[in-house]
Amino acid sequence: MRYLIIVLVWVMPCLVSAQHDAKPTDFFTIEGKVKKGIHFKLDDAAAFTSISFDSIVVYNHLVVRKSVLKKVKGILLKDVIAKASFDISDPKPLSKYYFICIASDGYKVVFSWNEIFNTAIGEQLIIITEVDGVKSSASPQRIAIISAADIATGRRYVHGLQKIIVERVQ
Repeated sequence: MRYLIIVLVWVMPCLVSAQHDAKPTDFFTIEGKVKKGIHFKLDDAAAFTSISFDSIVVYNHLVVRKSVLKKVKGILLKDVIAKASFDISDPKPLSKYYFICIASDGYKVVFSWNEIFNTAIGEQLIIITEVDGVKSSASPQRIAIISAADIATGRRYVHGLQKIIVERVQ
């Protein structure tokens, strides 16, 4: 019995924090505190500037290497978000905005406006369009985002991105 408890204590945090098998998504929406929502399909990525990484190592919450994405191409998430018109008249309140990225299995991660538009993270937060020569449209997860600048990259590696909700801190 003692060994069972030890195993449960060790395994449960991994199960609770891991993203379950997400259903593939062919588009995502940006909605919430925006004047005009966005419906983004993978084909829309061609209209944006592509960036490349030789590889991105995916680390879990314990910073243990889980996998490596090789020859990664993508577009900056901030470029897509910038296409949404925010429901403001003055840019100062943008510091109060945050984005909830939700996968098809309900997994959620959060980014602040300043984090995306005012730090190096925003320069490496991508919508993946290709990994190792395979287009995302042929990938089992389809639309995925990853923050390559994170230390524990797997924590905000969202498979099957379904929607981004724009919220404002009160």
